[in-house]
Amino acid sequence: MAKAQAEVRQVFQGKGNVDETGIHQLQYLKCVIKETLRLHPILPLLLPRECGKNCEINGFEIPSKTRVIINAWAIGRDPNHWAQPEKFEPERFINSSVDFLGTNFEFIPFGAGRRICPGILFAVPNLELPLAQLLFHFDWKLPKQEDIDMTEEFALSVRRKTDLVLVPTPYHASIIVSYKHKEDIFV
Repeated sequence: MAKAQAEVRQVFQGKGNVDETGIHQLQYLKCVIKETLRLHPILPLLLPRECGKNCEINGFEIPSKTRVIINAWAIGRDPNHWAQPEKFEPERFINSSVDFLGTNFEFIPFGAGRRICPGILFAVPNLELPLAQLLFHFDWKLPKQEDIDMTEEFALSVRRKTDLVLVPTPYHASIIVSYKHKEDIFV
């Protein structure tokens, strides 16, 4: 989190606030979001699909009209596609062409193909901007110096067994104001 926070503060330090104009510069934050969605997809089991024709997948015959459910959670943790798949490592997405658009079938948190989630263009900026604001305006720490328990519970969605509790401390950024003429300053 410290690396993402440092990136956000470096990009927006002179402004004193986070807005959408500099979000495109937050490459590491984008990697953190991708890695989070790889390990913890919003829907671990994507919506059911129906096979349009007979097909074979990994030696299994799938008849036409069969409903298929794709396990995005398992795909995101597949050691055939990801080195150390259980490890949270945002750096794996640096200089990577893997994106949210469903063209890389090892990473499909929003689905793929014609049935990709139509809200993707709304969802991604609504993850990036609030997260960047929280990282910019607050320092975060655990209430007690202890390790975070990342044990998961499985149900319709996958969630952590114990809730994450963090303590925010306001961060006061220094704002640098530049002006050309003394008369531009209002009291």
